[in-house]
Amino acid sequence: MSLQESQEPPESPPGTPDPLEAATQATRSLQGLSTELTARVPQLLEAMRSVGTGLELHSTLDRICETAAELADARYAAIGVVDTEGRGLSDFVTFGIDAETARKIGHRPDGKRGLLGALISHPDTVQLADLTKDPRSAGFPAHHPPMKTFLGVPIRVQGEIFGNLYLAEKNGGGRFNDYDVHMVRVLATEAGIAIGNARLYEAATQRERWIDGSVAVTTALLSGGDADDALSVVAEQARHLADSAAGIVMLPAEEGGMEIVAVSAENAATSLGLVIPAESPVVAKLLEGEPVFVEDAAGDPRTISRLTSQYGPCMMLPLHSGGRVLGALVTPRARGKRPFSEAERTLATQFASQAALALMMAEAQRDRERLAVFEDRDRIARDLHDLVIQRLFATGMMLEGAQRRSVVPEVVDGVGKAVDELDVTIQEIRTAIFALQQGPAEAPSGLRTRVLREINMAAVPLGFKPAHRFLGPIDTMVGELVGKNLIAALREALSNAFRHAEASRIEVVVDCTGTLADGRPGVRLEVADDGVGIPEGGRRSGLRNLRRRAESLGGSSSYGPGIGEDGSGTTLVWEAPL
Repeated sequence: MSLQESQEPPESPPGTPDPLEAATQATRSLQGLSTELTARVPQLLEAMRSVGTGLELHSTLDRICETAAELADARYAAIGVVDTEGRGLSDFVTFGIDAETARKIGHRPDGKRGLLGALISHPDTVQLADLTKDPRSAGFPAHHPPMKTFLGVPIRVQGEIFGNLYLAEKNGGGRFNDYDVHMVRVLATEAGIAIGNARLYEAATQRERWIDGSVAVTTALLSGGDADDALSVVAEQARHLADSAAGIVMLPAEEGGMEIVAVSAENAATSLGLVIPAESPVVAKLLEGEPVFVEDAAGDPRTISRLTSQYGPCMMLPLHSGGRVLGALVTPRARGKRPFSEAERTLATQFASQAALALMMAEAQRDRERLAVFEDRDRIARDLHDLVIQRLFATGMMLEGAQRRSVVPEVVDGVGKAVDELDVTIQEIRTAIFALQQGPAEAPSGLRTRVLREINMAAVPLGFKPAHRFLGPIDTMVGELVGKNLIAALREALSNAFRHAEASRIEVVVDCTGTLADGRPGVRLEVADDGVGIPEGGRRSGLRNLRRRAESLGGSSSYGPGIGEDGSGTTLVWEAPL
Protein backbone atom coordinates (compact mmCIF):
# COMPACT_ATOMS: atom_id res chain seq x y z
CA MET A 1 0.00 0.00 0.00
CA SER A 2 1.37 3.42 -0.96
CA LEU A 3 1.62 6.34 1.42
CA GLN A 4 -1.03 8.17 -0.57
CA GLU A 5 -3.40 5.23 -0.27
CA SER A 6 -2.77 4.90 3.48
CA GLN A 7 -3.69 8.52 4.03
CA GLU A 8 -7.11 8.18 2.37
CA PRO A 9 -10.03 8.07 4.81
CA PRO A 10 -11.81 4.73 5.21
CA GLU A 11 -14.94 4.19 3.17
CA SER A 12 -18.27 4.76 4.90
CA PRO A 13 -20.89 2.02 4.91
CA PRO A 14 -23.24 2.14 1.92
CA GLY A 15 -25.95 4.78 2.36
CA THR A 16 -24.10 6.57 5.15
CA PRO A 17 -23.32 10.21 4.18
CA ASP A 18 -19.85 11.51 4.93
CA PRO A 19 -20.26 14.74 6.94
CA LEU A 20 -17.42 16.54 5.16
CA GLU A 21 -18.62 15.53 1.72
CA ALA A 22 -22.22 16.44 2.55
CA ALA A 23 -21.19 19.86 3.79
CA THR A 24 -18.96 20.38 0.72
CA GLN A 25 -21.78 19.50 -1.69
CA ALA A 26 -24.28 21.65 0.20
CA THR A 27 -22.03 24.70 0.32
CA ARG A 28 -20.64 24.39 -3.22
CA SER A 29 -23.52 26.44 -4.55
CA LEU A 30 -22.54 29.28 -2.22
CA GLN A 31 -19.41 30.01 -4.22
CA GLY A 32 -19.66 33.09 -6.39
CA LEU A 33 -22.77 34.44 -4.67
CA SER A 34 -23.14 37.86 -3.13
CA THR A 35 -21.26 39.27 -0.19
CA GLU A 36 -24.51 39.18 1.81
CA LEU A 37 -24.58 35.41 1.67
CA THR A 38 -20.88 35.19 2.32
CA ALA A 39 -21.29 37.36 5.40
CA ARG A 40 -23.90 34.90 6.74
CA VAL A 41 -21.59 31.86 6.40
CA PRO A 42 -20.24 32.21 10.00
CA GLN A 43 -23.84 32.22 11.23
CA LEU A 44 -24.46 29.10 9.15
CA LEU A 45 -21.42 27.33 10.56
CA GLU A 46 -22.49 28.17 14.11
CA ALA A 47 -25.95 26.83 13.32
CA MET A 48 -24.46 23.60 11.96
CA ARG A 49 -22.36 23.21 15.09
CA SER A 50 -25.40 23.74 17.29
CA VAL A 51 -27.48 21.19 15.38
CA GLY A 52 -24.75 18.55 15.61
CA THR A 53 -24.57 18.55 19.42
CA GLY A 54 -26.54 16.05 21.51
CA LEU A 55 -27.90 12.59 20.72
CA GLU A 56 -31.46 12.56 22.05
CA LEU A 57 -33.78 12.60 19.02
CA HIS A 58 -36.59 14.86 20.18
CA SER A 59 -34.25 17.48 21.66
CA THR A 60 -32.31 17.35 18.36
CA LEU A 61 -35.51 18.14 16.44
CA ASP A 62 -36.30 21.01 18.83
CA ARG A 63 -32.80 22.38 18.34
CA ILE A 64 -33.07 22.16 14.54
CA CYS A 65 -36.35 24.09 14.54
CA GLU A 66 -34.98 26.86 16.72
CA THR A 67 -31.71 27.09 14.77
CA ALA A 68 -33.52 27.19 11.39
CA ALA A 69 -35.82 29.98 12.60
CA GLU A 70 -32.84 32.04 13.75
CA LEU A 71 -30.88 31.36 10.55
CA ALA A 72 -33.71 32.39 8.20
CA ASP A 73 -35.09 35.10 10.53
CA ALA A 74 -38.49 33.32 10.69
CA ARG A 75 -41.10 33.66 13.40
CA TYR A 76 -42.26 30.03 13.19
CA ALA A 77 -40.52 26.76 12.38
CA ALA A 78 -41.59 23.11 12.42
CA ILE A 79 -40.40 19.65 11.45
CA GLY A 80 -42.90 17.11 10.20
CA VAL A 81 -41.60 13.55 10.65
CA VAL A 82 -42.93 11.25 7.92
CA ASP A 83 -44.40 7.95 9.14
CA THR A 84 -43.00 4.56 8.14
CA GLU A 85 -45.61 4.12 5.37
CA GLY A 86 -44.73 7.52 3.88
CA ARG A 87 -48.38 8.60 3.79
CA GLY A 88 -48.54 11.01 6.73
CA LEU A 89 -46.78 12.47 9.75
CA SER A 90 -45.88 10.46 12.83
CA ASP A 91 -44.57 13.49 14.75
CA PHE A 92 -44.73 17.27 14.44
CA VAL A 93 -42.23 19.45 16.33
CA THR A 94 -42.77 23.21 16.42
CA PHE A 95 -40.98 26.41 17.41
CA GLY A 96 -42.62 29.79 17.97
CA ILE A 97 -46.08 28.53 19.04
CA ASP A 98 -46.57 28.70 22.79
CA ALA A 99 -48.09 25.86 24.80
CA GLU A 100 -51.45 27.62 25.34
CA THR A 101 -51.92 28.25 21.62
CA ALA A 102 -50.94 24.65 20.84
CA ARG A 103 -53.51 23.45 23.39
CA LYS A 104 -56.24 25.55 21.76
CA ILE A 105 -55.36 24.28 18.28
CA GLY A 106 -55.71 20.71 19.51
CA HIS A 107 -54.64 17.87 17.24
CA ARG A 108 -51.45 18.45 15.36
CA PRO A 109 -51.48 18.00 11.56
CA ASP A 110 -51.35 14.42 10.26
CA GLY A 111 -49.88 15.41 6.88
CA LYS A 112 -52.53 13.54 4.87
CA ARG A 113 -53.91 16.61 3.11
CA GLY A 114 -53.13 20.22 2.28
CA LEU A 115 -49.71 21.70 1.64
CA LEU A 116 -48.00 19.46 4.20
CA GLY A 117 -49.44 16.38 2.53
CA ALA A 118 -48.23 17.62 -0.88
CA LEU A 119 -44.68 18.03 0.45
CA ILE A 120 -44.75 14.43 1.71
CA SER A 121 -45.80 13.00 -1.65
CA HIS A 122 -43.47 15.36 -3.58
CA PRO A 123 -40.51 16.21 -1.31
CA ASP A 124 -38.93 19.29 -2.83
CA THR A 125 -38.10 22.85 -1.82
CA VAL A 126 -41.20 25.06 -1.76
CA GLN A 127 -40.90 28.87 -1.53
CA LEU A 128 -44.18 30.84 -1.26
CA ALA A 129 -44.96 34.52 -0.79
CA ASP A 130 -48.51 33.70 0.41
CA LEU A 131 -49.25 30.09 1.26
CA THR A 132 -52.98 30.81 1.71
CA LYS A 133 -53.24 31.41 -2.06
CA ASP A 134 -51.51 28.18 -3.00
CA PRO A 135 -54.03 25.69 -4.49
CA ARG A 136 -52.56 22.92 -2.33
CA SER A 137 -53.35 24.77 0.91
CA ALA A 138 -56.23 23.39 3.02
CA GLY A 139 -56.48 26.33 5.44
CA PHE A 140 -55.75 26.56 9.15
CA PRO A 141 -57.66 25.12 12.12
CA ALA A 142 -59.28 27.40 14.69
CA HIS A 143 -56.92 29.38 16.96
CA HIS A 144 -54.00 28.81 14.55
CA PRO A 145 -51.82 31.96 14.17
CA PRO A 146 -51.97 33.61 10.70
CA MET A 147 -49.15 32.71 8.32
CA LYS A 148 -48.33 33.88 4.79
CA THR A 149 -44.68 33.59 3.77
CA PHE A 150 -43.52 29.98 3.70
CA LEU A 151 -40.40 27.94 3.02
CA GLY A 152 -40.34 24.13 3.01
CA VAL A 153 -37.19 22.02 2.63
CA PRO A 154 -37.01 18.20 2.77
CA ILE A 155 -34.71 16.50 5.31
CA ARG A 156 -33.02 13.30 4.15
CA VAL A 157 -31.40 10.76 6.45
CA GLN A 158 -29.10 8.26 4.75
CA GLY A 159 -30.71 8.99 1.39
CA GLU A 160 -34.30 8.51 2.59
CA ILE A 161 -36.88 11.19 3.36
CA PHE A 162 -37.10 11.68 7.12
CA GLY A 163 -39.45 14.65 7.00
CA ASN A 164 -39.70 18.29 6.03
CA LEU A 165 -38.44 21.48 7.63
CA TYR A 166 -41.05 24.25 7.49
CA LEU A 167 -40.47 27.98 8.07
CA ALA A 168 -43.22 30.62 8.12
CA GLU A 169 -43.62 34.35 8.61
CA LYS A 170 -40.35 36.05 7.71
CA ASN A 171 -39.71 38.77 10.26
CA GLY A 172 -40.10 42.25 8.78
CA GLY A 173 -42.91 41.20 6.46
CA GLY A 174 -40.74 40.17 3.51
CA ARG A 175 -40.60 36.80 1.77
CA PHE A 176 -37.91 34.17 2.13
CA ASN A 177 -35.25 34.92 -0.50
CA ASP A 178 -32.78 32.70 -2.33
CA TYR A 179 -30.16 33.33 0.35
CA ASP A 180 -32.51 31.86 2.95
CA VAL A 181 -33.17 28.86 0.71
CA HIS A 182 -29.44 28.13 0.33
CA MET A 183 -28.77 28.50 4.03
CA VAL A 184 -31.70 26.30 5.08
CA ARG A 185 -30.73 23.63 2.54
CA VAL A 186 -27.25 23.41 4.05
CA LEU A 187 -28.79 23.28 7.52
CA ALA A 188 -31.20 20.54 6.40
CA THR A 189 -28.26 18.45 5.20
CA GLU A 190 -26.50 18.79 8.53
CA ALA A 191 -29.81 18.13 10.29
CA GLY A 192 -30.15 14.85 8.38
CA ILE A 193 -26.76 13.73 9.68
CA ALA A 194 -27.60 14.76 13.25
CA ILE A 195 -30.98 13.02 13.08
CA GLY A 196 -29.34 9.84 11.74
CA ASN A 197 -26.91 9.77 14.66
CA ALA A 198 -29.71 10.48 17.14
CA ARG A 199 -31.81 7.68 15.61
CA LEU A 200 -28.99 5.17 16.00
CA TYR A 201 -28.40 6.22 19.60
CA GLU A 202 -32.11 6.11 20.43
CA ALA A 203 -32.50 2.66 18.86
CA ALA A 204 -29.55 1.27 20.85
CA THR A 205 -30.81 2.83 24.09
CA GLN A 206 -34.32 1.58 23.44
CA ARG A 207 -33.16 -1.99 22.84
CA GLU A 208 -31.12 -1.87 26.04
CA ARG A 209 -34.15 -0.72 28.05
CA TRP A 210 -36.39 -3.48 26.69
CA ILE A 211 -33.73 -6.10 27.41
CA ASP A 212 -33.43 -4.83 30.99
CA GLY A 213 -37.20 -5.02 31.31
CA SER A 214 -37.23 -8.64 30.14
CA VAL A 215 -34.55 -9.46 32.69
CA ALA A 216 -36.63 -7.83 35.44
CA VAL A 217 -39.66 -9.95 34.52
CA THR A 218 -37.63 -13.17 34.47
CA THR A 219 -35.97 -12.33 37.77
CA ALA A 220 -39.33 -11.58 39.41
CA LEU A 221 -40.61 -15.00 38.41
CA LEU A 222 -37.51 -17.04 39.24
CA SER A 223 -37.29 -15.45 42.69
CA GLY A 224 -40.11 -17.74 43.74
CA GLY A 225 -42.60 -14.93 44.34
CA ASP A 226 -46.34 -15.02 43.91
CA ALA A 227 -47.63 -15.58 40.35
CA ASP A 228 -49.87 -12.49 40.59
CA ASP A 229 -46.84 -10.43 41.58
CA ALA A 230 -44.98 -11.68 38.49
CA LEU A 231 -47.87 -10.59 36.26
CA SER A 232 -47.90 -7.19 37.96
CA VAL A 233 -44.20 -6.84 37.15
CA VAL A 234 -44.98 -7.64 33.50
CA ALA A 235 -47.65 -4.92 33.42
CA GLU A 236 -45.45 -2.34 35.15
CA GLN A 237 -42.43 -2.99 32.94
CA ALA A 238 -44.51 -2.93 29.74
CA ARG A 239 -46.06 0.41 30.71
CA HIS A 240 -42.68 1.94 31.49
CA LEU A 241 -40.88 0.60 28.42
CA ALA A 242 -43.63 1.44 25.93
CA ASP A 243 -44.11 4.92 27.43
CA SER A 244 -47.82 4.13 27.61
CA ALA A 245 -50.63 5.27 29.89
CA ALA A 246 -51.22 1.73 31.17
CA GLY A 247 -49.81 -1.77 31.14
CA ILE A 248 -52.46 -4.52 31.14
CA VAL A 249 -52.16 -8.32 31.31
CA MET A 250 -55.18 -10.41 30.30
CA LEU A 251 -55.74 -14.15 30.67
CA PRO A 252 -58.45 -16.34 29.10
CA ALA A 253 -61.61 -16.24 31.26
CA GLU A 254 -63.52 -19.35 32.31
CA GLU A 255 -66.74 -18.09 30.73
CA GLY A 256 -64.99 -17.08 27.50
CA GLY A 257 -63.24 -13.91 26.45
CA MET A 258 -60.29 -12.52 28.38
CA GLU A 259 -60.07 -11.25 31.97
CA ILE A 260 -57.83 -8.40 33.12
CA VAL A 261 -55.67 -9.89 35.90
CA ALA A 262 -52.89 -7.31 36.27
CA VAL A 263 -52.92 -3.55 35.65
CA SER A 264 -50.34 -0.82 35.97
CA ALA A 265 -52.18 2.51 35.66
CA GLU A 266 -53.36 5.45 37.71
CA ASN A 267 -56.80 3.89 38.31
CA ALA A 268 -55.94 0.22 38.22
CA ALA A 269 -58.78 -0.86 40.54
CA THR A 270 -61.47 0.23 38.07
CA SER A 271 -60.38 -2.25 35.40
CA LEU A 272 -58.95 -5.18 37.41
CA GLY A 273 -61.18 -8.23 37.02
CA LEU A 274 -63.01 -6.85 33.97
CA VAL A 275 -63.82 -9.50 31.34
CA ILE A 276 -63.58 -8.57 27.65
CA PRO A 277 -66.25 -10.72 25.96
CA ALA A 278 -65.40 -13.34 23.37
CA GLU A 279 -67.51 -11.42 20.81
CA SER A 280 -64.83 -8.73 20.64
CA PRO A 281 -62.95 -8.96 17.31
CA VAL A 282 -59.77 -7.99 19.13
CA VAL A 283 -60.09 -10.91 21.57
CA ALA A 284 -60.69 -13.30 18.68
CA LYS A 285 -57.47 -12.13 17.00
CA LEU A 286 -55.44 -12.37 20.21
CA LEU A 287 -56.70 -15.88 20.98
CA GLU A 288 -55.58 -16.88 17.48
CA GLY A 289 -52.08 -15.63 18.34
CA GLU A 290 -52.17 -12.51 16.14
CA PRO A 291 -51.06 -9.07 17.39
CA VAL A 292 -53.41 -6.11 17.03
CA PHE A 293 -52.14 -2.55 16.51
CA VAL A 294 -54.66 0.28 16.79
CA GLU A 295 -54.07 3.94 15.91
CA ASP A 296 -57.03 5.22 17.98
CA ALA A 297 -58.54 2.75 20.46
CA ALA A 298 -61.42 5.09 21.32
CA GLY A 299 -62.58 5.31 17.71
CA ASP A 300 -61.75 1.83 16.45
CA PRO A 301 -64.93 -0.27 15.96
CA ARG A 302 -63.06 -3.47 16.87
CA THR A 303 -62.57 -2.36 20.49
CA ILE A 304 -65.89 -2.75 22.30
CA SER A 305 -64.67 -2.39 25.90
CA ARG A 306 -65.56 0.71 27.93
CA LEU A 307 -61.88 1.06 28.83
CA THR A 308 -60.88 2.11 25.32
CA SER A 309 -62.70 5.46 25.44
CA GLN A 310 -59.71 7.14 27.12
CA TYR A 311 -56.94 5.72 24.93
CA GLY A 312 -55.41 6.43 21.54
CA PRO A 313 -52.59 4.36 19.98
CA CYS A 314 -52.54 0.85 21.39
CA MET A 315 -50.52 -2.36 21.06
CA MET A 316 -52.28 -5.63 21.91
CA LEU A 317 -49.87 -8.55 21.82
CA PRO A 318 -50.63 -12.25 22.38
CA LEU A 319 -48.61 -14.05 25.04
CA HIS A 320 -48.00 -17.30 23.23
CA SER A 321 -45.40 -19.96 23.88
CA GLY A 322 -45.14 -23.57 22.84
CA GLY A 323 -48.05 -23.22 20.43
CA ARG A 324 -50.41 -22.02 23.20
CA VAL A 325 -51.93 -18.58 23.72
CA LEU A 326 -51.59 -17.97 27.45
CA GLY A 327 -52.91 -14.42 27.54
CA ALA A 328 -52.35 -10.96 26.12
CA LEU A 329 -50.33 -7.82 26.89
CA VAL A 330 -51.91 -4.43 26.20
CA THR A 331 -50.04 -1.09 26.21
CA PRO A 332 -52.31 1.86 25.33
CA ARG A 333 -51.22 5.48 25.07
CA ALA A 334 -53.42 8.46 25.89
CA ARG A 335 -55.46 10.05 23.12
CA GLY A 336 -53.45 12.46 21.00
CA LYS A 337 -50.11 10.79 21.75
CA ARG A 338 -47.85 9.65 18.93
CA PRO A 339 -48.45 6.19 17.45
CA PHE A 340 -46.04 3.33 18.11
CA SER A 341 -43.14 3.10 15.68
CA GLU A 342 -42.16 -0.07 13.86
CA ALA A 343 -39.13 -0.47 16.14
CA GLU A 344 -41.33 -0.16 19.24
CA ARG A 345 -43.72 -2.77 17.88
CA THR A 346 -40.87 -5.19 17.24
CA LEU A 347 -39.32 -4.69 20.68
CA ALA A 348 -42.70 -5.01 22.40
CA THR A 349 -43.42 -8.24 20.53
CA GLN A 350 -40.10 -9.68 21.70
CA PHE A 351 -40.88 -8.57 25.26
CA ALA A 352 -44.29 -10.26 25.04
CA SER A 353 -42.58 -13.50 24.02
CA GLN A 354 -40.38 -13.29 27.12
CA ALA A 355 -43.41 -12.49 29.27
CA ALA A 356 -45.20 -15.52 27.81
CA LEU A 357 -42.29 -17.72 28.81
CA ALA A 358 -42.45 -16.23 32.31
CA LEU A 359 -46.19 -16.92 32.43
CA MET A 360 -45.65 -20.50 31.29
CA MET A 361 -43.04 -21.04 33.98
CA ALA A 362 -45.41 -19.60 36.59
CA GLU A 363 -48.13 -21.94 35.39
CA ALA A 364 -45.78 -24.92 35.59
CA GLN A 365 -44.80 -23.88 39.11
CA ARG A 366 -48.47 -23.66 40.15
CA ASP A 367 -49.13 -27.09 38.62
CA ARG A 368 -46.27 -28.60 40.60
CA GLU A 369 -47.55 -27.01 43.80
CA ARG A 370 -51.11 -28.15 43.06
CA LEU A 371 -49.95 -31.70 42.35
CA ALA A 372 -48.02 -31.76 45.62
CA VAL A 373 -51.13 -30.57 47.47
CA PHE A 374 -53.32 -33.21 45.83
CA GLU A 375 -50.82 -35.95 46.62
CA ASP A 376 -50.64 -34.77 50.23
CA ARG A 377 -54.42 -34.62 50.47
CA ASP A 378 -54.72 -38.19 49.18
CA ARG A 379 -52.17 -39.38 51.72
CA ILE A 380 -53.91 -37.56 54.58
CA ALA A 381 -57.31 -38.92 53.50
CA ARG A 382 -55.95 -42.47 53.44
CA ASP A 383 -54.34 -42.06 56.86
CA LEU A 384 -57.52 -40.62 58.34
CA HIS A 385 -59.65 -43.39 56.89
CA ASP A 386 -57.35 -46.33 57.56
CA LEU A 387 -55.87 -45.33 60.90
CA VAL A 388 -57.60 -42.51 62.73
CA ILE A 389 -61.22 -43.56 62.20
CA GLN A 390 -60.41 -47.19 62.99
CA ARG A 391 -58.76 -46.22 66.26
CA LEU A 392 -61.56 -43.84 67.21
CA PHE A 393 -64.12 -46.54 66.45
CA ALA A 394 -62.22 -49.06 68.57
CA THR A 395 -61.95 -46.54 71.40
CA GLY A 396 -65.70 -45.97 71.22
CA MET A 397 -66.37 -49.70 71.44
CA MET A 398 -64.13 -49.95 74.50
CA LEU A 399 -65.94 -47.05 76.16
CA GLU A 400 -69.35 -48.57 75.41
CA GLY A 401 -68.18 -51.83 77.04
CA ALA A 402 -66.97 -49.96 80.11
CA GLN A 403 -70.26 -48.09 80.24
CA ARG A 404 -72.26 -51.33 80.38
CA ARG A 405 -70.11 -52.71 83.19
CA SER A 406 -70.24 -49.58 85.34
CA VAL A 407 -72.84 -49.18 88.10
CA VAL A 408 -72.01 -45.55 88.96
CA PRO A 409 -74.55 -43.21 87.27
CA GLU A 410 -72.04 -40.36 86.93
CA VAL A 411 -69.56 -42.63 85.19
CA VAL A 412 -72.26 -43.99 82.87
CA ASP A 413 -73.32 -40.45 81.88
CA GLY A 414 -69.73 -39.30 81.41
CA VAL A 415 -68.79 -42.25 79.25
CA GLY A 416 -71.97 -41.84 77.21
CA LYS A 417 -71.10 -38.20 76.46
CA ALA A 418 -67.56 -39.23 75.47
CA VAL A 419 -68.97 -41.84 73.06
CA ASP A 420 -71.31 -39.23 71.54
CA GLU A 421 -68.36 -36.85 71.04
CA LEU A 422 -66.41 -39.63 69.36
CA ASP A 423 -69.33 -40.25 66.98
CA VAL A 424 -69.44 -36.54 66.08
CA THR A 425 -65.66 -36.51 65.59
CA ILE A 426 -65.86 -39.53 63.29
CA GLN A 427 -68.55 -37.82 61.20
CA GLU A 428 -66.46 -34.64 60.92
CA ILE A 429 -63.41 -36.62 59.88
CA ARG A 430 -65.46 -38.43 57.22
CA THR A 431 -66.68 -35.03 55.95
CA ALA A 432 -63.07 -33.87 55.79
CA ILE A 433 -62.08 -37.03 53.91
CA PHE A 434 -64.88 -36.42 51.39
CA ALA A 435 -63.72 -32.80 50.92
CA LEU A 436 -60.11 -33.91 50.46
CA GLN A 437 -61.14 -36.40 47.78
CA GLN A 438 -63.29 -33.91 45.86
CA GLY A 439 -61.81 -32.44 42.72
CA PRO A 440 -62.19 -28.76 41.83
CA ALA A 441 -64.85 -29.56 39.21
CA GLU A 442 -67.01 -31.23 41.87
CA ALA A 443 -67.28 -28.13 44.03
CA PRO A 444 -70.91 -27.43 45.00
CA SER A 445 -72.48 -24.17 43.85
CA GLY A 446 -73.92 -22.87 47.15
CA LEU A 447 -71.72 -20.21 48.78
CA ARG A 448 -72.42 -21.52 52.30
CA THR A 449 -71.41 -25.04 51.22
CA ARG A 450 -68.28 -23.77 49.51
CA VAL A 451 -67.27 -21.85 52.65
CA LEU A 452 -67.76 -24.98 54.77
CA ARG A 453 -65.75 -27.00 52.29
CA GLU A 454 -62.83 -24.57 52.53
CA ILE A 455 -63.01 -24.66 56.35
CA ASN A 456 -63.07 -28.47 56.40
CA MET A 457 -60.14 -28.65 53.99
CA ALA A 458 -58.16 -26.22 56.11
CA ALA A 459 -58.85 -28.27 59.25
CA VAL A 460 -56.57 -31.08 58.04
CA PRO A 461 -53.26 -29.15 57.83
CA LEU A 462 -54.21 -26.92 60.78
CA GLY A 463 -54.94 -29.85 63.10
CA PHE A 464 -58.22 -28.27 64.25
CA LYS A 465 -61.43 -27.05 62.65
CA PRO A 466 -61.92 -23.27 62.52
CA ALA A 467 -65.14 -22.00 64.09
CA HIS A 468 -67.62 -20.38 61.71
CA ARG A 469 -70.76 -18.22 61.67
CA PHE A 470 -73.09 -17.14 58.87
CA LEU A 471 -75.18 -13.97 59.12
CA GLY A 472 -77.94 -13.48 56.57
CA PRO A 473 -78.99 -15.44 53.46
CA ILE A 474 -75.58 -15.53 51.81
CA ASP A 475 -76.60 -18.11 49.18
CA THR A 476 -79.25 -15.80 47.73
CA MET A 477 -77.76 -12.35 48.44
CA VAL A 478 -74.20 -12.83 47.23
CA GLY A 479 -73.70 -12.94 43.45
CA GLU A 480 -71.49 -15.42 41.61
CA LEU A 481 -68.60 -13.01 40.88
CA VAL A 482 -68.44 -11.70 44.47
CA GLY A 483 -68.87 -15.24 45.83
CA LYS A 484 -66.02 -16.57 43.71
CA ASN A 485 -63.70 -13.83 44.95
CA LEU A 486 -64.85 -14.29 48.56
CA ILE A 487 -63.96 -17.99 48.41
CA ALA A 488 -60.55 -17.10 46.95
CA ALA A 489 -60.03 -14.55 49.76
CA LEU A 490 -61.05 -17.13 52.41
CA ARG A 491 -58.68 -19.70 50.93
CA GLU A 492 -55.83 -17.15 50.93
CA ALA A 493 -56.56 -16.11 54.54
CA LEU A 494 -56.71 -19.70 55.83
CA SER A 495 -53.55 -20.56 53.93
CA ASN A 496 -51.73 -17.59 55.48
CA ALA A 497 -52.95 -18.61 58.94
CA PHE A 498 -51.66 -22.16 58.46
CA ARG A 499 -48.28 -21.15 56.99
CA HIS A 500 -47.42 -18.13 59.11
CA ALA A 501 -49.75 -17.54 62.08
CA GLU A 502 -48.97 -20.58 64.29
CA ALA A 503 -52.54 -20.20 65.56
CA SER A 504 -54.46 -22.52 67.88
CA ARG A 505 -57.85 -20.91 67.22
CA ILE A 506 -59.42 -19.44 64.08
CA GLU A 507 -62.87 -17.92 63.67
CA VAL A 508 -64.56 -17.34 60.29
CA VAL A 509 -67.57 -15.02 59.91
CA VAL A 510 -69.47 -14.38 56.67
CA ASP A 511 -71.99 -11.54 57.05
CA CYS A 512 -74.25 -10.19 54.30
CA THR A 513 -76.50 -8.10 56.55
CA GLY A 514 -74.27 -5.05 56.98
CA THR A 515 -73.28 -2.03 54.92
CA LEU A 516 -69.96 -0.78 53.60
CA ALA A 517 -68.31 2.47 54.66
CA ASP A 518 -70.02 4.34 51.80
CA GLY A 519 -73.47 3.07 52.79
CA ARG A 520 -73.88 0.39 50.13
CA PRO A 521 -75.09 -3.08 51.18
CA GLY A 522 -72.20 -5.51 51.18
CA VAL A 523 -70.84 -8.86 52.28
CA ARG A 524 -68.07 -9.04 54.85
CA LEU A 525 -65.62 -11.87 55.47
CA GLU A 526 -63.70 -11.90 58.75
CA VAL A 527 -60.96 -14.42 59.48
CA ALA A 528 -59.49 -13.98 62.98
CA ASP A 529 -56.75 -16.01 64.71
CA ASP A 530 -54.74 -15.97 67.95
CA GLY A 531 -51.36 -16.50 66.30
CA VAL A 532 -48.16 -14.47 66.19
CA GLY A 533 -49.55 -11.66 64.02
CA ILE A 534 -47.96 -10.06 60.97
CA PRO A 535 -44.26 -9.32 61.56
CA GLU A 536 -42.73 -5.99 60.59
CA GLY A 537 -41.01 -6.20 57.23
CA GLY A 538 -42.64 -9.52 56.38
CA ARG A 539 -44.00 -10.49 52.96
CA ARG A 540 -47.23 -8.77 51.98
CA SER A 541 -47.99 -10.48 48.64
CA GLY A 542 -51.00 -12.38 50.04
CA LEU A 543 -52.45 -9.21 51.57
CA ARG A 544 -51.92 -7.35 48.28
CA ASN A 545 -53.77 -10.10 46.41
CA LEU A 546 -56.70 -9.82 48.83
CA ARG A 547 -56.77 -6.03 48.48
CA ARG A 548 -56.66 -6.19 44.67
CA ARG A 549 -59.54 -8.66 44.57
CA ALA A 550 -61.67 -6.48 46.83
CA GLU A 551 -60.84 -3.22 45.01
CA SER A 552 -61.64 -4.76 41.63
CA LEU A 553 -65.21 -5.24 42.94
CA GLY A 554 -65.43 -1.80 44.57
CA GLY A 555 -64.70 -3.08 48.09
CA SER A 556 -61.72 -3.08 50.43
CA SER A 557 -59.49 -5.31 52.54
CA SER A 558 -57.76 -4.56 55.85
CA TYR A 559 -56.35 -6.27 58.91
CA GLY A 560 -56.12 -5.58 62.64
CA PRO A 561 -55.62 -7.20 66.06
CA GLY A 562 -56.52 -10.84 66.50
CA ILE A 563 -58.52 -12.83 69.07
CA GLY A 564 -55.65 -13.89 71.30
CA GLU A 565 -54.75 -12.45 74.67
CA ASP A 566 -54.13 -8.68 74.52
CA GLY A 567 -55.15 -8.68 70.85
CA SER A 568 -52.45 -11.07 69.68
CA GLY A 569 -52.93 -12.62 66.26
CA THR A 570 -54.57 -11.08 63.21
CA THR A 571 -58.11 -10.31 62.08
CA LEU A 572 -58.50 -10.02 58.31
CA VAL A 573 -61.55 -8.10 57.04
CA TRP A 574 -62.50 -8.48 53.36
CA GLU A 575 -65.66 -6.84 52.03
CA ALA A 576 -67.33 -6.14 48.71
CA PRO A 577 -70.66 -4.63 47.60
CA LEU A 578 -73.57 -6.98 46.88
